[in-house]
Amino acid sequence: TKEWVIRENAVTNKYLDQIPFRQAIKNRLTELWNYEKYSAPFKEGDYTYFYKNDGLQNQSVLYREKETGSPEIFLDPNTFSADGTTSLADISFTKDGSLAAYQISEGGSDWRKVIIIETKTKKILDDTLRDVKFSGTSWHNNDGFYYSSYEKPKEGSSLSGKTQFHKLYYHKLGTPQSDDQLIFGGEQVPRRYISGYVTEDQNFLVISAANATYGNELYIKNLHDSKAAIVPIVTGFESEQQIMTSLNGKLFIETNMHAPNRKLIVVDSKNPTPQNWKDVIPEGKFPLSISTIGKKIFAHYIKDATSEVIQYSLDGKKEFTIAFPGLGTASGFSGKENEQVGYYSFTSYVYPPTIFKYDINTGKSILYKKPNIKINTDL
Repeated sequence: TKEWVIRENAVTNKYLDQIPFRQAIKNRLTELWNYEKYSAPFKEGDYTYFYKNDGLQNQSVLYREKETGSPEIFLDPNTFSADGTTSLADISFTKDGSLAAYQISEGGSDWRKVIIIETKTKKILDDTLRDVKFSGTSWHNNDGFYYSSYEKPKEGSSLSGKTQFHKLYYHKLGTPQSDDQLIFGGEQVPRRYISGYVTEDQNFLVISAANATYGNELYIKNLHDSKAAIVPIVTGFESEQQIMTSLNGKLFIETNMHAPNRKLIVVDSKNPTPQNWKDVIPEGKFPLSISTIGKKIFAHYIKDATSEVIQYSLDGKKEFTIAFPGLGTASGFSGKENEQVGYYSFTSYVYPPTIFKYDINTGKSILYKKPNIKINTDL
């Protein structure tokens, strides 16, 4: 196969190299793509973090800054390996921001390492996990975190061998990975995909389980009771649902059960099954997705192929419709429950990807970062 690819490339390049204006196209595209690119910022502990690419870097760099300080590099994936094939695949922080678990992918593999770092000192702890696949990491306080993986294939290549039953584990800091506790899944509860995440108030472990790319089961476990059972909310795979936030024992769940365009419901965590659900934002005419900032709900609708975002209170009262520069696509509107501002990005065919800072108390947006692109967008 390798020899065939080499010969095919030789045939292709023999033709392409004869095009007289090919270099001019490359030079112009390089000029257009060579500009600073920023992600929307996010707050963790005492720092505000953001990703930045100088223009033509292979991977964006994770920076951080304090309110009165200057930006500094926190993690630079471009330095993870000499050949640039190791990437930063994911990162999650403890609620106080003092610790982070970040995943690296080597050579594009789905099997990842999870590395623990003290954010203040950037010291790497002796808790590196290996052979983690199709997983996030979600902290419970500062004691440890939940993650998912499969048994690594015993026969054949780890890249092509069959992986079947996902397992959700809990890793306690300072202990070996071999001691990690199996929480859910495996042969006793065979599911193809399992994820676990802790609600921001640290009260519940949420477990999502699926056998395909559509449809999931939903479970919760009370983290204040070590003997608490895992409680099913939805079983079966006919619909999709996820817990967006929890507050005072109430769970706010986005779902498409009997609502193809999705809706947001609320339910008491003590009786969380669907017959007890109450609509907060009912299903509408357009597809819906939900995010939260500071105990406010943001309903993001795709209306006529453009974004419309409306801010609601937790009891479903409409507060603001966010004003955008024009017709286009917005993303973001995600933040912690104690924050009063959030960030979002907006782009369109004539508006470059731009980041705005949003005040949830006034519904007003101000420009935060606009890229310096070498084209005229004033149409």
